[in-house]
Amino acid sequence: MRQALQILVGVGLVVVAASCATIRPPSSTPDTSKKMVVTGYCKCRDCCGWDRNWLGRPVFTSGPNKGKYKQVGQTANGSMADHGTLAADTALYPFGTIMYIEGYGYGRVEDTGGRVKGQHIDLYFHSHRGANEWGKQMVVVEVWYPKK
Repeated sequence: MRQALQILVGVGLVVVAASCATIRPPSSTPDTSKKMVVTGYCKCRDCCGWDRNWLGRPVFTSGPNKGKYKQVGQTANGSMADHGTLAADTALYPFGTIMYIEGYGYGRVEDTGGRVKGQHIDLYFHSHRGANEWGKQMVVVEVWYPKK
């Protein structure tokens, strides 16, 4: 039984590593490199501005969808947030923009945020603790824009 558990844990680690390894830049040279404010977020209500209605269902607390059902963990472009999901100002960094953040790795812009404007990106973490541990940092970020 113990050997079977070790094999399953090993398989789980391979799957996690494979999912993180899917975001790669389209070329070896970034389109630009900029110093940005980099913060962390998770899918909790504190980070993402949702609450539960009187039926216990998650709903948006502000914006054009205020009061409407919220799929917890779903990004602005419709994907489910995972390690490598970035929130950015899509006027500057459209969905699909790939970035390399030292200490975090590669990520892809798939989300927006009410407080994410200009040269500021938000990194997705699986836990609120992980997002808080990252904190707020000024980091040089390499950027690869999506090809049109």
